[in-house]
Order: sequence, then structure tokens, then C-alpha cells
Amino acid sequence: MTDIVKRKCALVTGASRGIGAAIAEALAKEGYNLFITCRHSEDQLTSLSERLAGTFGVSCTPVLADMGNPADVERLFTHIDRLDVLVNNAGISYVGLLHEMSYEDWNHVIQTNLYALFYTSRLAVPLMLREQNGSILNISSVWGNVGASMEVAYSASKGGVNSFTKALAKELAPSHIRVNAIACGVIDTDMNKCFSPEDMEMLRAEIPADRIGQPEEAAQMALSILHAPEYMTGQVITLDGGWT
Repeated sequence: MTDIVKRKCALVTGASRGIGAAIAEALAKEGYNLFITCRHSEDQLTSLSERLAGTFGVSCTPVLADMGNPADVERLFTHIDRLDVLVNNAGISYVGLLHEMSYEDWNHVIQTNLYALFYTSRLAVPLMLREQNGSILNISSVWGNVGASMEVAYSASKGGVNSFTKALAKELAPSHIRVNAIACGVIDTDMNKCFSPEDMEMLRAEIPADRIGQPEEAAQMALSILHAPEYMTGQVITLDGGWT
């Protein structure tokens, strides 16, 4: 059996549920040691950690951290001495008119969805440079490509994620470190609980695939990107059932 210390290591942020939890499980199944984070749902995160460790025989460390807070991110990285994969999944949404949005809400969305990528990548990159290898995967949104009414802050943050991905990929390509993103469409996660069943049905009707995507499909796409040739970097890959 492979020694647990020699396994590859991945960090998945926002992993207590939804896409993050699905990606964490897919990586655990592949044999990765894991660090998983969330901001509030400590019981869910701990339960997931114990289940993944018990099922797949990997090390899985849960860490309660606000990824939009640089002090929390620095504290998280004191536990990490090797990192092969960074999945920046932590994110929040805000639905409402821009002129009614508070400064605090705007800053919260931008810090969590965009600033967090800087905080984590700044500390992850040196660990990857040491090995001259690694992969950073950012979970974005189709609204980062085309924008969405009533979701200006979210759209702006995800547009920033896309540009961040492409720029950092160019910076790190000579060091054999890949940076890519998945621009998700409507995925069946708690982020969509703010919408009524009628709203969700209207969304489904707009999607050529005639259904809402599943977190496991995002996880499958994540693994496909991680398994792709090193030459594939700087890409923002849309996963939306043909919607946009």
C-alpha cells in the first residue's frame, strides 16, 4: 500500500457541500491527501472529512476558515508543507439591484470570490515551484463570461476569476504549473436556494440539456482538467448544458 505521507496533496476550499464536497470526494477516491475548508459549516465539514478518510484511506484535514480573510488563509497554510492541487471553490452570491447593494455586501462578494484566489495562490505557488509541478483550478461561473442582471457583484467577481486564471497561467507555465477554470452554469447546490421552484423551472426550460447540472458532474470535469496534458493551461471551460 502507498505510504500515506507520499500521497499527493490537494486543498479544496468551500468543501462542506455542493461542488466543493463533490470535488473533494473525487480527489480522495484518486488517493489524494486533502485539506478541506469552509467558513461556517464545521459539523458538515468534519463529517465529510471523517467519511472520506474512512472510505478512501487518505488523510483529510478539515479547517474552518474564511478564504476572503488573508489571516485565515495564512493560518491554513501553516499546516500545509506540500501542495499538488489547489481548488479555489469557495464562493458566495448576491441577488439584488446594484443601487440597493451595501458597500459591505459588495466587499464580501469580491473578497470571497476573487481576493481569495490571490490569498491562496500567493501561498500555494511557492510550494508548487519547489516541485516544478502543480495545478490550480478555479471554480468560476458563466456569469463571469456574459454577466447577469441582478448579480452584478457576482458577475464582476467571476469575470475577475477568469482573467486571473488566464494571467496566472501565463506566469506559471514555464514552471510546469497549470492554471485553469470551470465556468459553471446552473448546478444543483445550496447557492440556488434563494430561487423559488418556479424560477428554477424557468431556468431549466432555458437549458438545452433540459436539466440542472449536478455537483458530481463538476467534479468529473475537475478531474478531467487535472488529468489533461500539461500543455492545457489558461483555459476557462464552460459546463452549462449548452445554456450560454
